[in-house]
Amino acid sequence: MFQSLILPLLAGAAATLAGALLFFLLYTRSQRRGATAVLSVAHADAERIRSETQREAEAARSELLLTAKMETLKLREDLDREIQRRREEWDRLERRADERGRAQERKLEEIDLRERGAAHREEALTQRESSLRGREGEADRLAQEQRVKLERIAGLTAEDARREILQRIEDEARGQAAALIRDIKEQARRSADRDAKRIIAMAIQRLGAEYTAESTVAAVALPSDEMKGRIIGREGRNIRAFETATGVDVIIDDTPDTVIISCFDPIRREVARRSLEALIVDGRIHPGRIEEVVLKMRAELDIQLVELGEQAAYDTGVHGLHPEMIKLIGRMRYRTSYGQNILEHSKEVAWLAGMMAAELHLDPLLAKRGALLHDVGKVLTHDTEGTHVELGVEVARKYGESAAVINCIQAHHDDVPHESTESVLVQAADAISGSRPGARREAFESYVKRLTRLEEIANAFPGVEKSNVIQAGREIRVVVTPERIDDGAAAQLSDSIARKIENELQYPGQIKVVVIRETRAVDFAR
Repeated sequence: MFQSLILPLLAGAAATLAGALLFFLLYTRSQRRGATAVLSVAHADAERIRSETQREAEAARSELLLTAKMETLKLREDLDREIQRRREEWDRLERRADERGRAQERKLEEIDLRERGAAHREEALTQRESSLRGREGEADRLAQEQRVKLERIAGLTAEDARREILQRIEDEARGQAAALIRDIKEQARRSADRDAKRIIAMAIQRLGAEYTAESTVAAVALPSDEMKGRIIGREGRNIRAFETATGVDVIIDDTPDTVIISCFDPIRREVARRSLEALIVDGRIHPGRIEEVVLKMRAELDIQLVELGEQAAYDTGVHGLHPEMIKLIGRMRYRTSYGQNILEHSKEVAWLAGMMAAELHLDPLLAKRGALLHDVGKVLTHDTEGTHVELGVEVARKYGESAAVINCIQAHHDDVPHESTESVLVQAADAISGSRPGARREAFESYVKRLTRLEEIANAFPGVEKSNVIQAGREIRVVVTPERIDDGAAAQLSDSIARKIENELQYPGQIKVVVIRETRAVDFAR
């Protein structure tokens, strides 16, 4: 505001100074002619400028004062509104504080009431507790008197009666538990058997294998009986050289035009058969030629073993096998178990396991791979000590098979727990392939021994009257004494016999245990 007042004053002073300077110049140039007239004009202009400047300063001053008053009024109004708002807020907070205070007072009153009620209840409970203690003592005294009277009347002590009651309760609970277990197992067995039979029947129906049992001997046809003498040679040197080179026994008897080769090692027997047939065709039979032909046939058989292994892997859809593993698979072609060819058996197990795994939405490739290799250790049992499971696991680890495949090999005879459902399927497919009619043959002595042992196991259980093995050892029927074995105990007995058979016997397939409990009432009309 002060700057706006000073500026007009400065302008007036500048105009006056300019006029004086002009006057001095005019006075000097025109030698002061007309100085009086110019000076009067300059004074008039200066007065006019001074008056205008004063008017403008007064107008600016008035405008500034008006603006200042307006701003002051506006600030006062804002201050009044803020004061009113804060006053209303303060009133609202005061009302809320009053309400909270009244609520706290009400709560305190309620707490006082509850404390007085609790004190009254505590006093009543104390009186009741003292009364109950007195009654409890009276009840104990009366119960003791009654117990003494009951023991005197019944002739039993309280401990004996308690044991008798607990025994009855235990017997009833056992009976109920046995009945419940029987119902649950029967229900689970019906549903599980139905699904399992459907899957197994589907797999067996899709696979029609025709391979039957093989023998441990091979017959070689001769063109004539004269060839027998040439095979024997002078003083038997040819036959001795042949048996030494091949490791087999050559049986020459009265059978016309036939020589028998006997050996438990199928590879040796096959090499011997091929070598003898080649020697018969060649006609040159002497020790040197025998060794040469045997080496040649052994090399040809090694090549064929690789081809057989590759074909088996291709047929079953198993890929990525180690070359040595493929060769071992090919060797299974000349290995038998209970007369069943191991290669055909392994392929059959792979197909069955793969189909069942696909039906159950599992991994068919894993099931096939584990099934194809589950008996690979059997080809090594003639050369290395150990069971075929141990040898199979060892060679599978050696050639980089996965842990799941190794478990399929290791668990198919329950040597270790199953770690996957595919491993269980391999075991089931192995049992199906080995137990079907005509697949395997068994020595008569071991067969009779197993049947006798089945009856001994069943007869060893208490309450068994007699037992009979039927269906060539596939089923055992156990007749029990009805007075000693009830329906619930019969279910438990069948389970116990089945578990003991599993633990003590080795057998192909499965054995059905049937417990028969029969009660007969007989009377005569006279």
